[in-house]
Amino acid sequence: MDLRQLRYFLAIAQEGQVTAAAKLLNMEQPPLSRQLKMIEDELGVTLFDRSGRRLKLTPAGELLRQRAERLLQQYNETIKEVQELDEGVQGVLSIGAVVSCVSLLPPAIKKFRENYPQVMFKIHEGDHFLLGDQLEKRNIELVVARLPFEANFDTQHYSILPLPSDPFVAIVPSHWEQYAGETFITPEELARHPFLTLKTDQTTGMHERVMSEFRSHGVLPSIICECSSVVIIIALVASGLGATILPKSVMASSLFNNVRMLDMEQANFQSDVGIVWLKERYLSRSARNFIDSFTE
Repeated sequence: MDLRQLRYFLAIAQEGQVTAAAKLLNMEQPPLSRQLKMIEDELGVTLFDRSGRRLKLTPAGELLRQRAERLLQQYNETIKEVQELDEGVQGVLSIGAVVSCVSLLPPAIKKFRENYPQVMFKIHEGDHFLLGDQLEKRNIELVVARLPFEANFDTQHYSILPLPSDPFVAIVPSHWEQYAGETFITPEELARHPFLTLKTDQTTGMHERVMSEFRSHGVLPSIICECSSVVIIIALVASGLGATILPKSVMASSLFNNVRMLDMEQANFQSDVGIVWLKERYLSRSARNFIDSFTE
């Protein structure tokens, strides 16, 4: 059995019909049926249950599907790695970033493109679970995210390069006159205002860190909104609905108007940031060079 036959098998498993798989592979149906029979004869097992209208994988077929996908992935990555030894770095680099880390990308991308102008970026935005899933599916190579990385897998599944920590700051409406000219606010004072928090049902790490800081001062804010979008939270704050706490780098963008940033007095807590990738996956030269652009 060779790689060509593994591709045939995977096409049939994907389509559930030999005819549809043959169309996908741009070949005739009878030769594909013969190839499937050759594979089953060689292995001495039945790979598909043929009793229904669609072909369904047997337990042996499901095991082969998993192994075949992994083998073809390793084969493609090996070819790419070998080619990159002699070729200039080019092509597409697909990465992910949580919204609160977007401001960290421009300087890194700018530095990277000074040395590798032929590489095009594809940037995916989402929460930890979505981006972890994209990593697992090999749709992206790495993620810039707040830590801990709260995805579906144990942290041992990932390699993580920590980046410099980012202090938390309070964000209040600019028209709240009591803070005109102020540069600091205490947790106790902030807790007296309606509070908006960055949180989803699955990613709670940043929210818990902020609440822990409030508890250490003997107070808890009155939360009126939980939201997964940094942009929406800042828009709500700008409207005067309440206040929030976010990593300072989030406010580096000039897009956010009508809000005021205040440092946290008597509080010393940071937002940890890192670059995350799969331990078991080969990283392209472009991905490795991009990681280096954060550390040089």
